[in-house]
Amino acid sequence: MSERPAIYISETDFDRLSLMLDQQAARSPTLEALEDELDRATLVRSDELPEGTVTMNSVVHFINESSGAEYKLKLVYPNESAGAKDHVSVLAPAGAALLGLTIGDRIDWPVDSKNVLQLRIIQVTPYS
Repeated sequence: MSERPAIYISETDFDRLSLMLDQQAARSPTLEALEDELDRATLVRSDELPEGTVTMNSVVHFINESSGAEYKLKLVYPNESAGAKDHVSVLAPAGAALLGLTIGDRIDWPVDSKNVLQLRIIQVTPYS
C-alpha cells in the first residue's frame, strides 16, 4: 500500500494505549509501529469520532479483496486476546494497523514473511 489512510483515535483510547506502551519493558517493531500510529493520529473526543471508526473493543468487519473472504475481529488489549480466535490484540501487527481506520479504508495485513492480504473495512460495530 503506497499511502497510509488518515486515522482518528479517541482521547480515551490514546491515553490508555500511551500508558500501556510506557509500561512495556521490552521494545519491539510492533510497539514502535503502534507508537507511530498514535503519533500521527488525529485525537478527538469519543463523541466526535467519525462514524465507522475502529476503536478499542470495536468489532471490525473486513473483506480480503483478492479472495472475497470476509472476517470479523474484535480489537482488544493484549490481556483480552488470549485464546479468543475472533479477537486481535492492539499489540499484534494487524491490530496496530486497524486502530483508527474507518469504513472503506484499505490496509495490507501481513500473514507471514511472504504473504500479505489486502483488506478493506466494510463495517465497524462500536464498543458499547
